[in-house]
Amino acid sequence: MRDLIIIGSGPAGYTAALYAARASLAPLLFEGDQVGGQLTTTTEVENWPGVKKSILGPELMDLMREQAKSFGTEIASATVTKVDLTSSPFKVWAGDRMEEAKSVIIATGASARRLGLESEKALFGKGVSACATCDGFFFKDKKVLVVGGGDSAMEEANFLTKFASRVTILVRSDKLRASKIMAERAAKNPKIDFVWNVDVVEVLGVAEGRVTGVKVKDAKTGEVKEMACDGVFAAIGHVPNVSLFQGQLELDERGYLKTNDGSLTSRPGVFAAGDVQDWKYRQAVTAAGSGCMAALDALRFLEKE
Repeated sequence: MRDLIIIGSGPAGYTAALYAARASLAPLLFEGDQVGGQLTTTTEVENWPGVKKSILGPELMDLMREQAKSFGTEIASATVTKVDLTSSPFKVWAGDRMEEAKSVIIATGASARRLGLESEKALFGKGVSACATCDGFFFKDKKVLVVGGGDSAMEEANFLTKFASRVTILVRSDKLRASKIMAERAAKNPKIDFVWNVDVVEVLGVAEGRVTGVKVKDAKTGEVKEMACDGVFAAIGHVPNVSLFQGQLELDERGYLKTNDGSLTSRPGVFAAGDVQDWKYRQAVTAAGSGCMAALDALRFLEKE
């Protein structure tokens, strides 16, 4: 019987582990299939407090992981496949391994949203991607499209200009949702241009086995036209990773884990931190902060119990 199990890594999971370990809870942390979370797919992180200018996302996650480990966190490089949170002690499975705990912190984060097209699915990894830092190198001197209008789309587009000859951002509306600094950075980049009021309705190149272009529909006129390209990067938001907990914990109207009074979920003893419960801010620093909150809430719960 453990005091605490943490499901997921990233800023939320590792910070929760750090605080819990320093409080002598000896937490067990299951890292999941994306060790370090979404920051491991980013390049430079410029808004992490205490860093002179910037730090690489994977480097920051490595530092946080080692810090949590140094204080006594047990880290399992495994993915949780099943949970039973209906009664205490809570049960967590990772394949054939089953662990029990008096409290659980969920920090499973969110995953990149897909366009939802059959052609996208068929060409994923063959010119369609959701991670510029993972696949940008393969598009040297190529023309690529980025779908989206938020900060992640601007970041992806700017990064891709290191390799691609041209980057076109496809925006569904006539304005960006991105922050001012990110929008200005993309607008000033000579390799980036914008196409407004369009939806991607098909990715072309299925027969050829590689992306050759897209079909886009004008949101105002309904006109459909083709655009040639060598790659398509979807940057249209994220979906919270809550499939393990559906039917056991309450979700909000957006599908995120619902928390009350800090990090408490609908089940006493089960807490949530980071992007799995935060639809509004979704920043590394707020995820870390919520990881701290979850650990402190778990500690107080265990003391009362």
